[in-house]
Amino acid sequence: MATLLYRIGRFSYRRRGVVGTIWLAIIVLAGVGAATLSGPTSDSFSIPGTESQRAYDLLEERFPGSSADGANARMVFAAPDGSSVSDPEHRAAIEAAVAEVDAGPQIASVVDPFQAELVSPDGSVALAEVTYAVDFFSLEERTRETLKDAARTARESGLTVELAGTAVEQEPELGSELIGLGIAAIVLIVTFGSLVAAGMPLLTGVIGVGIGAALITATTGFIDIGSITPILAVMLGLAVGIDYALFIASRYRHELAIGRPGDEAAGRAIGTAGTAVVFAGLTVVIALSGLTVVGIPVLTEMGLAAALTVAIAVVIALTLLPALFGFAGRRLLTARLPGFRVRDAEADDDRPTWSRRWVGMVTRRPVAVLTVAVVGLGALALPMADLRLGVPDEGTYPPDSTQRKAYDITADGFGPGFNGPLLVVVDLAVGGDGGRGGAVGDPTAAADQVAAALAELDGVELVAPPELDQAGQTAVVTVVPSSGPGSAATEDLVHEIRSDLPVPAGAAVLVTGNTALFIDFSERVGAALLPYLLVVVGLSFLLLMLAFRSLVVPLKATLGFLLTMAAAFGALVAVFQWGWLTGLLGVEETGLINSLLPIFIIGVVFGLAMDYEVFLVTRMREAYVHGEPAGAAVATGFRHGARVVAAAAIIMISVFGGFVMNEAVDVRQIGFALAVAIAVDAFVVRMTIVPAVLALVGEQAWWLPRWLDRLLPNVDIEGAALEQHLDEDRDRPREPAARSEG
Repeated sequence: MATLLYRIGRFSYRRRGVVGTIWLAIIVLAGVGAATLSGPTSDSFSIPGTESQRAYDLLEERFPGSSADGANARMVFAAPDGSSVSDPEHRAAIEAAVAEVDAGPQIASVVDPFQAELVSPDGSVALAEVTYAVDFFSLEERTRETLKDAARTARESGLTVELAGTAVEQEPELGSELIGLGIAAIVLIVTFGSLVAAGMPLLTGVIGVGIGAALITATTGFIDIGSITPILAVMLGLAVGIDYALFIASRYRHELAIGRPGDEAAGRAIGTAGTAVVFAGLTVVIALSGLTVVGIPVLTEMGLAAALTVAIAVVIALTLLPALFGFAGRRLLTARLPGFRVRDAEADDDRPTWSRRWVGMVTRRPVAVLTVAVVGLGALALPMADLRLGVPDEGTYPPDSTQRKAYDITADGFGPGFNGPLLVVVDLAVGGDGGRGGAVGDPTAAADQVAAALAELDGVELVAPPELDQAGQTAVVTVVPSSGPGSAATEDLVHEIRSDLPVPAGAAVLVTGNTALFIDFSERVGAALLPYLLVVVGLSFLLLMLAFRSLVVPLKATLGFLLTMAAAFGALVAVFQWGWLTGLLGVEETGLINSLLPIFIIGVVFGLAMDYEVFLVTRMREAYVHGEPAGAAVATGFRHGARVVAAAAIIMISVFGGFVMNEAVDVRQIGFALAVAIAVDAFVVRMTIVPAVLALVGEQAWWLPRWLDRLLPNVDIEGAALEQHLDEDRDRPREPAARSEG
């Protein structure tokens, strides 16, 4: 593979005009596709095979349109202290606001709080439920303004009015990642001391995510893609795109510095560092694509979209980057900024540097270093024991948001369960297939029987009268729990209804609604977490054993990955569940961690952790196979790779950290978890634990049983065979060209 990549690098350098034109055409085509083929993103949520999803499907069949993804809103009216919402002036203001919304565009229905008896027992709070005829992404701006204007009208009478529901949401947007991009630019300038050299990784990274985002946008015209998916794809694609280009550009500058011509330097850089990039990118793509086995559409689309951007970043680093080398020429070495005296990151000399001092300290005292590192990570991981998974609701929004205020007022006036009611769907036409002995004789009586049984359960605050469809085949009973939608008590209630509720003969009961759907989602993800982790860990072991011809290296890398994950989840719990450092970080305590986050983070961090393992240990193995003793090879490889790995890690931390300031709670949690995981993995696991372990085991680090060594193909990840072949080819005497005859 290294030889093939060497040829690709030389070709791209020599035919840079052709390569640049091809990529320009790809950019244009992707942009045109995004502009002409795109559709709206969708936040529809489905979990095939779960009871809540079966209930939604049944509602769609028996109550057409009832389970559609139409937008909704809740207007929460609170009377001033000492008064009631039923006072004439307040009631008139509420009715006027409801009428104003009802007369607005795109309305399906508006439930008046006084007619529906949605007034709190103490008379202090009233709720008006609004349902729109279109989904969230089809809401017109005048529709949203009508809702806000109605709220302002009611406030003029002295009422407190807050809004909740999907119609009040803002679609997640990009923007905060620019902060991370700016920090990445500073790190690259400091690393290379040159705007030309620093600009190339930035340019290729931005081009990669631009193409990836455009392709994802074009795909929305054919399939449903969630609004958060492009953001996550950009987050990951930008980070790895810059990092991959940084590794290759650093090696290219080294090849130029030792006197190789430009095309040869580009070929060798792609053949050596590029091989590591392919291997590292492949691990990320495999890990992200593996999310499809979980069977949850939202995770599948997130994994595949992120994998696409990573694959694009790899191809750009192998082709467009060497073409840019050709356009820049030797300016990557000569065009330095004033005041910068940056030495070659690949240089091997005796000058004292932080990497030389650090690796010297680690390898001299490996036991002490390992003890401190492992104990420290263990302490950081302790909060993980309190990890609580769920789907953040409006109760986790910032305290000053109208959604959070509406949530709190509703909970105070009616109880927390009003923020997450359950829908109990009674199938009255199960027949013989349901094992109940046929359809129900009296549908109304059967539905009332179910409602009465629900009212007897502990943890039920209110049971609304059943609603039957016209055919008498299905009834829907709204159940308000005594506890909030994210509480363990509500989860227990859902399980009790599903397993213990008495059901009339010929009927079946299904529990759904957003609260039940999120419970099913959390349980599905929780059940898949351990198998997925085992697959990822097993994959990492096999890939690293193949790459480094060693048993110790993959075992150490796998255990280090587990330490990284434990520490990252511990930090996540401490900040978002316990509220530590929330003020300093500018985030809010949510009380739980998004259910989709752990399995997604495992896939992403696995790939990125293997990146740093590959780039750092490759240089150590390269020194070892060139004849250095095992201990000296660790130090030599560390000095070669540490500076670039540190810069790459800081860039990735900056990019992910920029997303912590995103408005979406999900994006904040993912950005924080990834930033912490990269910091721990790069600086503690790969740059501290790895050299300590390799120094301890010595020659055994590179041992592999002979029978296994014969079975495994040699991928030459460090490019040593390529360099040997090229050096032999250079030294081989050339035959004089034969004189043509005739």
